[in-house]
Amino acid sequence: MSQENGSVFEVNKTDLTQTRVVSDRMPIDLKSGQVLLKIDRFALTSNNITYGLVGEGIGYWKFFPAEDGWGRIPASAFADVVRSNHPDVHEGERLQGWFPMAHHLVIDAGAVTKRGIVDQAPHRADTAPVYRTYTKTAADVQYNAEYEDQHLLLYILFMTGFLVDDMIVDNDFYGAEAFVIGSASSKTGIALAHQLHDHARSPVIGLTSPGNVEFVAGLPYYDKAVAYDDVETLENVPVVFIDHSGDGDVANRVHRHFGDNVKYSCMVGMTHVGAAPRDSGLPGAEPAFFFAPGQIQKRTADWGPEGLEQRIGDAWRRFRDSSDAWLSVKRDAGKEAVERVYREVLEGRARPDVGHVLSMWG
Repeated sequence: MSQENGSVFEVNKTDLTQTRVVSDRMPIDLKSGQVLLKIDRFALTSNNITYGLVGEGIGYWKFFPAEDGWGRIPASAFADVVRSNHPDVHEGERLQGWFPMAHHLVIDAGAVTKRGIVDQAPHRADTAPVYRTYTKTAADVQYNAEYEDQHLLLYILFMTGFLVDDMIVDNDFYGAEAFVIGSASSKTGIALAHQLHDHARSPVIGLTSPGNVEFVAGLPYYDKAVAYDDVETLENVPVVFIDHSGDGDVANRVHRHFGDNVKYSCMVGMTHVGAAPRDSGLPGAEPAFFFAPGQIQKRTADWGPEGLEQRIGDAWRRFRDSSDAWLSVKRDAGKEAVERVYREVLEGRARPDVGHVLSMWG
């Protein structure tokens, strides 16, 4: 790798349809404690679009700063250490964590353990540790080299589904008699449905676009698939509503149909870009935004790190193995491919049964 061989994909923070690829040269010399990582490949899903949409409010733009007005959307990726100026980080180590969609990343290695590295760069100091920790694959009990693509595409989304399900279970299902998932074809929605299907005592219902009803109905995790326009056909019973679409019209219809029977309402994602905001004062439970790190902290305190890891690992392997029946992985490389797939996902044209794993090294 030469110094000139670096670039990074960026989006306009206020208009995600505007994109560019800018030069980001690899440093020749590293400061004390710095580590140069070559980003091998990353996943691009609707979850990344959510990060762009809430980047300012949640703080995702802080991860990898760009020029004013531009942002670097975080992506789950694998990377290799190609140069290190830290005595406990060695060339050739493979890491997994959050990266920009780029050729490389320089981190300031702080706490280094057998399990991973924490980036202590000042601009990331006030972000949740889970977002700035790079896990060493050699010490990761969840890692399997044969399933790297599935790990990139599904693991983080599965984690969100696992934690939402765990919150629901921890609250005795909020007394619900059905669970309604908005944007049911999204991978986070599918992961949640998998977990609820294992735990819930009541039907799991998927809301989706008309073109995806057949796909959602064919998944083994949903008891019923319904198009958004058919919400009113559902039986009015106590429900938990978990929305991955971020579409105000969907939330309005669900809340107005079920009324006070909406016992808990949670927004997890925003797959419907440009959708109208939901109305205020909706009947039923007040919609809340789910923040995964909070549930991680709670369960770490409840179960300890090893107990949480074991529960996640057992559930993850079941979900990962079952995904072979419905998920096809598509790899591509180069900035043109990244741009094309990004637009497909942004515009809602990506197929729910295809997972895109990309690299800037094209």
